Amino acid sequence: MILDRESISDRLAAAGYIADRDIATALWLMEFLKRPLLLEGEAGVGKTEVAKALASVYGAELIRLQCYEGLDQNAALYEWNYQRQLLAIKTREGGGENADAIEDHIFSEKYLLERPLLAAIRRDKPPVLLVDEVDRADEEFEAFLLEVLSDFQVSIPELGTIKARSIPRVVLTSNGTRELSDALRRRCLYHYVDFPDIDREAAIIVTRTPGIDTALALQIANLMASVRKEDLRKVPGVAETLDWAATLAGLDLHDLRQEPEAVYETMMCVLKTREDRSRITREVTERLLGKVA
Repeated sequence: MILDRESISDRLAAAGYIADRDIATALWLMEFLKRPLLLEGEAGVGKTEVAKALASVYGAELIRLQCYEGLDQNAALYEWNYQRQLLAIKTREGGGENADAIEDHIFSEKYLLERPLLAAIRRDKPPVLLVDEVDRADEEFEAFLLEVLSDFQVSIPELGTIKARSIPRVVLTSNGTRELSDALRRRCLYHYVDFPDIDREAAIIVTRTPGIDTALALQIANLMASVRKEDLRKVPGVAETLDWAATLAGLDLHDLRQEPEAVYETMMCVLKTREDRSRITREVTERLLGKVA
């Protein structure tokens, strides 16, 4: 069953993800067209959370492939359990089996280690496959990934071609550290995920921070919007907002403007480099608080 955008938004909210209309539309199109979805944006805007919430919406398993420089096909697709194979070889050689029989035995399903891409196409129920930070992998791996996403089948020399039992819902994320190929972009639907606006971030805070005062959540969202406009080395994301909100609520604050010292001292929740911490001084904190409604 294909959910409409309103139903997707409601189910995302129930899973703790407050989606704007564009995200809901992108997820609806992803399901309707059966296409992978590429989410691009700054680190910390919640791209990975989209995939987690999507898995919750459909009651599906989330399978995550974390990309990194040097990632190869074996780490993403499958490997053989060499230690068990060696033990099996020694045992069977001691029993007098011939080489062909031993080879047939050790290159069987029993010794196959599934990695994320193989696991995703071997599930009976479609999982959500999250290919996280695909821009960190090299171009060779990107070409291999494109082939897998096009055919949803893989070839294992010892076992033959393995076709997908079900087609996974695929979400790819990119922080834009390198330009992705045109071929991969053409294969995917695309959505740029920006930092949430003030009202949406306040709603996220209320949803993810039990018992927090709505007025305080709005003040925190306002202040975070101002902090992100400063000249920072690492702009804080939504995860930092939630940490800060939990801290301020835990201190039983109700009006940030009345507690500038507490606000300044707890900024270690959102400022993650020495340079940024030195830029946001007490004076800057008071100036930013002056903009909070």
